[in-house]
Amino acid sequence: MGLMLRPSTGTLIVRALRLKCPRCGQASMFTGLFRMIERCSNCGLKFEREPGYFLGSIYINYGVTALILTVGWITLRFGYGIESRWLVFGLAAFLVVFQIFFFRYARALWLALDCQFDASLFADPPEESSDARK
Repeated sequence: MGLMLRPSTGTLIVRALRLKCPRCGQASMFTGLFRMIERCSNCGLKFEREPGYFLGSIYINYGVTALILTVGWITLRFGYGIESRWLVFGLAAFLVVFQIFFFRYARALWLALDCQFDASLFADPPEESSDARK
């Protein structure tokens, strides 16, 4: 098959937002709400890495949530004049629900970032030698 070409950053982000393999863009990364598939069924890219690998995805999830909450608070409080005591309850509920919903996307974006900066992920997996099979 040879060396796979690394897609553009935009393509990697779109694949992540579609929850598809960042390398080939074909296979799904998740089977349920929280269960990540171990490897891509199309190209063999390993999704599940060592423990702690997806720690960075927590920062993506936190950053996106904080940005949305900040913009929402400012818009609703100063743009529409909604009292703070009402905003606290509504935005707290949004916080919990959004972070659960965005969990998969944060992981997919983290893996896409890894693919952007690690060219070795686009190399073919090493083939087993004929001696190893005997």
